[in-house]
Formats: sequence, C-alpha cells, structure tokens
Amino acid sequence: MSFSPSAVRRNWLFCAVLLVGIVLRVLAMVGFRGVLWFNDSYDYVRIADDPFPHPLRPSGYGLFLWGLKPFHSLALVTVLQHAAVLGLAVLGYRMLVRDFEVRRTWAALAVAPVLLDAFQVTLEHLLLSDTLFTVLLFGAMLLLARPGAAGWRRAALVGALLGVAAVTRTVGVPLFLIAVLYLLLRRTRWPVYMALAVTFALPVGAYATWFQREQGRFQMTGVDGIFLWGRTAAFADCDAFTPPRDLASLCPYGAKGDRSASSHQIWEDNSPTGWSNGKAFDAETNARAQRFALWAIKNQPLDYLRVVSYDFFVRTFSWHRSRYPTVGTEARYHFPTRPTARKPRLPVYGGGDRRSVVYEYSHGTGRTHVVEPYAGMLRGYQKHVSVPGTVLGMVLLAGAAGMVWRRERARTALFWTSGVALLAIPPITVDFDYRYMLPALPFACFAAALAWGRRRPARPESEPVEAAPEVAAPAAQPAEA
Repeated sequence: MSFSPSAVRRNWLFCAVLLVGIVLRVLAMVGFRGVLWFNDSYDYVRIADDPFPHPLRPSGYGLFLWGLKPFHSLALVTVLQHAAVLGLAVLGYRMLVRDFEVRRTWAALAVAPVLLDAFQVTLEHLLLSDTLFTVLLFGAMLLLARPGAAGWRRAALVGALLGVAAVTRTVGVPLFLIAVLYLLLRRTRWPVYMALAVTFALPVGAYATWFQREQGRFQMTGVDGIFLWGRTAAFADCDAFTPPRDLASLCPYGAKGDRSASSHQIWEDNSPTGWSNGKAFDAETNARAQRFALWAIKNQPLDYLRVVSYDFFVRTFSWHRSRYPTVGTEARYHFPTRPTARKPRLPVYGGGDRRSVVYEYSHGTGRTHVVEPYAGMLRGYQKHVSVPGTVLGMVLLAGAAGMVWRRERARTALFWTSGVALLAIPPITVDFDYRYMLPALPFACFAAALAWGRRRPARPESEPVEAAPEVAAPAAQPAEA
C-alpha cells in the first residue's frame, strides 16, 4: 500500500485511524519509558538471560527476548512490539481491500479496534508474550486465507508460524486444527496438508524434545494438570463428594462462594498446590492435580459447565470490566500513575531474583519512568476509548450471521472460529483474564468485515452485453416527379 496523495485520499479513513494509532504508541513510549512489568515478565527475562525450557510457561517469548539481549534495551522490545502491531494493521487493511475485496470503510473499521483500543496499547507495552503471539497467529491465518490456490510452500509457512505461536502460548495449539478444517473445506490436495503438518510439528516437537531433556517430560509445560486444578478449585466440593484418599490434600480451602479466583488459588500463599516462588511443580504434583480436576469434573459436571459458561458469556461479553481475577492483576492492564511496586529480591525460577535477572538483561534496574503530561494523556484516553466486551460479542454475532446469509463462508468461518477458540479455551482449561480477549479481537472484526463488507463483483469485460433490438428502417418512398 503506497502513501501517495491520491492513495491517502482514497484511504482517508484508514490513514486517519493509523495516524491516531501511531500517536498513541509514541505517547506510550515517551510517557512510560522502558516497559511495563507483569509477574510473568521476570520469568521471560530469566529465560532470555540463559535459555531453558521453563516448566511454568512456554519459552518462545523468552527466546525472542534472548535474540534482542545483545542490545540490552527494554525500550527496544516495546518499540518492536508496537511496530509489529502497526505493521499487522497495515497488512490486514491492504489484504482486506485488495485480496478480499472489502470496501475501504469496512476495512478501516475492521482494523480500528486493534489500532485504537487503549488496553491493546497497554498490552504492547507490557513485557508479555501476548503481542508476539497475536502477530504470529494472525499473520498465519491471513496468509492461509489469501485468495488463490494454497500450494505446499504457502502451507509450509503457515504451519511454521502456527508452530512458533504454539511454543509462545500453548493456547495456539488448537488453532492448527482450525487451519486443517479450513483446508478440508477448500478441498486442498494432500501435499498441502503434509507441508502444513510437518512445519507445524517441527518447532512444537523440537521444543517438547528440549523440554523432555531438561525437565523429563515430553510436553510443552509442566502445569497442565495444575491449571486444570485451578479451574475446578472454583466449585470442587469435598464435603458433598469424598475424593480419593491420596487427593484429599488438594481440596480447595473455604466455602465455594468465598473462594478467590480460579487462577489465583494456584499461586496464593498456603495453596494446596504447594506453590513457592522460585520453584516449579514436580511431575507428581501436576499428575495428582490433574486427577483431582478430572474427579471434580466427573462428579460435578453441571458446576463445571456453570463456571465455564459464566466466564465465557458473562465476564467476556460484559460492558464494564471488573477487578478480576484479582485487583492487582487487573490493575496491571491500566497505564499507571507511578512505577509499579516491585519485590526485587523475590526469587525467580532458574536462579537469581527479580533484580539480578533484569540487571543481567538490561544492564540497568529496568524501572519504568512515568513522564507527564504524556502519561496523563494516555490515562485519560484509556478511561474513554476501548472495546467493551458487549461490542466484541456483537461483532462475533455479526460474523456468525454472515456465515449463514452471506458469501465467503469458508474465510469468514476461519477467522470467526479462531476468535471464538481464543476466547473459549482459557475459561475451559484455566480461568478468564481480560488480556486473553485482545488476541481474539482482530479475528472477530475480520470475520464481520468479510461477511458484510465485500464489494459487489463487477461484470467481467468479456461478458457479452445484450444488444438492443434493431428497428427496421422505413422503406424509402419514391421521389415525386
């Protein structure tokens, strides 16, 4: 897409939205110098200092930081994350208009939430894996949906992107199945499936092999059972149902109505999981937690369905945000008034504490500098401009209706099912968190744009035009003598 004066006039709405998106990210860079920190951030920095397969979360993002370690700049990480999302928006708009034949207004509206949502800008400024995951996953689906025959070379690139996304966040693994189903709908030849599967399996298999060598288990993480335990800790009733003797110690504390959020119960002090900062869950604890979770789901299937449904339908699509899963966690998604309080001596798994791992990576303290008035401008903007969950739900409904009544059902379904999967998998397996909504947002918007915003196909020039019937000219009258 060129930015010549004529191109800007034709795409004026997108250019205006893009300009505002750029300004917001520049304000973030100058108003919050450095990065914004989350509890998980220190684990990723520890991976970057000396790469290893982390037992609590995939190391894909840590390896990305490791590639940038020679620059010793945390600010560079945020610059690249902001730039990647801006580039993704430009690419997405261009493909909507040129490749998918979507009207320019609809295309601009489809990318506007990604560019303008204040919480999206905050997420890009946090040292978390979500931005890299979104860019990899959405880029793969854009490439897969591009018109034209899906040859094995394109499928190989899509599979590689999906595989790298999966080792960045494991929630991306099921998206591979969605890609396969899309190719089945398009009736693709078998070499394409082979290329997709092989290039997806290479990064995933290599990472699982690395994990087995270091941690003794052929898998992506060592907490799948622990996370599922946290999901069932919201409703598991050990008074009404007696658990097996060897699992009784994993019964959640407190009455069901008074318990903390599912995910928080894993990490809180004196948790039945035995969590301690700087340590990992051993294989036996993870296996016992998984057995307890499956036992609870078997005995209380309706309670499990109720908890998952509430998180998916009520928390996800509510108009107002609540302080969930904890006040401190949700506060991390807002631009702060002062640097976030840290516990620098808190141990980090793999060795060292928070202060030492940050200093090794950045050769500095990593402290965020809040600079006014730029920071205040973004805080004010964040109070008024974001995509409420209710709006996201309406966009998803528009995409679902489009799959029934409009054309381009296969491509619409590809983006729509990807967005729904990204929203549904966390409540099913772990818990709800507001940052899990943002990677699904571009998928939902593109599904709606593909369903309702396409231009009417022009009549081909080779199509014969029906000629008007010829009218016979009146016979000439003989001239008078």
